Amino acid sequence: MASKVEFAEFVADQLSGAGIITCKKMFGEYGLYCNGKFFALICDDQLFIKFTDAVKSEHPELTEAPPYEGAKNHFLIENLDDKATLSAIAAATCANLPEPKPKNGRKK
Repeated sequence: MASKVEFAEFVADQLSGAGIITCKKMFGEYGLYCNGKFFALICDDQLFIKFTDAVKSEHPELTEAPPYEGAKNHFLIENLDDKATLSAIAAATCANLPEPKPKNGRKK
C-alpha cells in the first residue's frame, strides 16, 4: 500500500527540529532527508529511521523492523506526537551516518 502524501508532510513537519527535512517519492513510498542526508523511509504510512548504535543506546525502547521485505532493520517510530523526541532521534541518527558521496558531474 502506498503512503499518503499528507502523512509524509506531517512526519516531515514533526521532524523539522532536526534540520531541513525533505521528502522524495520513491516507488509509492517516501525517502526522508535531513540537510541532504538520507536517514529515513515512510512505508505503508509508517516511519522507519535508519538504525544506528548511538540511537539504540539512547533509546533502547525503540522497536526494530524492516520497512519492506528483504530490507535491513530500521527503527519503527510508532509515537509521532512528541516532536522534540522525534527531532532529537533524527538529529542523532544523521550525526552518526556517513556523509553522502558527492555526485559526479557529467564528463565533457
